Amino acid sequence: MEQESMALVDHLTELRKRIIWVMLVLVISLIGGLIAATYVLDYLKSVPPANTIPWHAFSLWDGIRIYMQFAFVLSLVVTLPFTMYQLWAFIKPGLKEHEQKAALRFVPFSLLLFVVGLAFAYGVVFKMAVYFTSKVNKSMGLTETYGISQYFSFMFNIVIPVALLFELPILVMFLTQLRILNPGRLRKMRRVAYLILVIVGTMITPPDFISDLLVAVPLILLYEFSVLLSARIYRKQLQKDQQWEEEFYAKEAR
Repeated sequence: MEQESMALVDHLTELRKRIIWVMLVLVISLIGGLIAATYVLDYLKSVPPANTIPWHAFSLWDGIRIYMQFAFVLSLVVTLPFTMYQLWAFIKPGLKEHEQKAALRFVPFSLLLFVVGLAFAYGVVFKMAVYFTSKVNKSMGLTETYGISQYFSFMFNIVIPVALLFELPILVMFLTQLRILNPGRLRKMRRVAYLILVIVGTMITPPDFISDLLVAVPLILLYEFSVLLSARIYRKQLQKDQQWEEEFYAKEAR
């Protein structure tokens, strides 16, 4: 009992140390984000749809708020893969050698999917949302006067959730590696998953069928891609288990 308590304390100490490292990297990358935020803002202001919209500040805090939001998003891009690595390092002692190598590949893959998600969210979903809402405003005879805070808050509310949803394959692969999920379970919950993804897609897109479809379809395809990845990992696990059983019974027969 005492040994178990000591082991628990060691695990909690290790977890605390890794959380501190993640927070430290977040702070350092946030400082870098504060430097890079100005350049990113200048770029976004020079490309559609922002270059066609006059920006205004309706509050003294608008500029600072948006500046900090951009710095945080940029720091998140850096911190996310490091957090994945720290998570891998924490569970590494409990994994077999081949599981350690497989889990380590999740780190660069998570960054790649996050960047792809950001590109898709900004280049497709956000621009489509701006076009739709602007069209509705013009049809109602409204003069479009946007504050910088409203514009970028609208953008972040769309871009960040979509980019995080693109991490779904990583999450599924990781849980499959830990034997919490398997392709059978994912196929059984397919209808529920589809419904959830469609609801999420509807919530972050303009209220028209085309927009909902353009977002829901990639999310569903992402889920099916996750099922395929889970099936691949699961097959390898079964092969390893079968190989271990054959070696075990061969030794017992001797």
